[in-house]
Amino acid sequence: MPVLARGERLQIMLSDAELAALDDWRFNKRMPSRASAIRELLKRGLAAEGVVVGGGLHSRDFGVLDSAEKTFKIYRRTRREDK
Repeated sequence: MPVLARGERLQIMLSDAELAALDDWRFNKRMPSRASAIRELLKRGLAAEGVVVGGGLHSRDFGVLDSAEKTFKIYRRTRREDK
């Protein structure tokens, strides 16, 4: 079994208002999951306090939606293949 980069699991309890705020922020930022949104918010909060967390990929690197240009190129290619 492969070794996970994130070896620790953290379980938290949120109020309905906190969960709604998290989900609203997550969807506005196109985050792929609640976990990635929480990691990003944690990283930002720590950075605001002067704590730098290790580099690596950001949640925004895993976009839920393709860019309009990429989507258009795929659409054009598919249309050409249909003809």
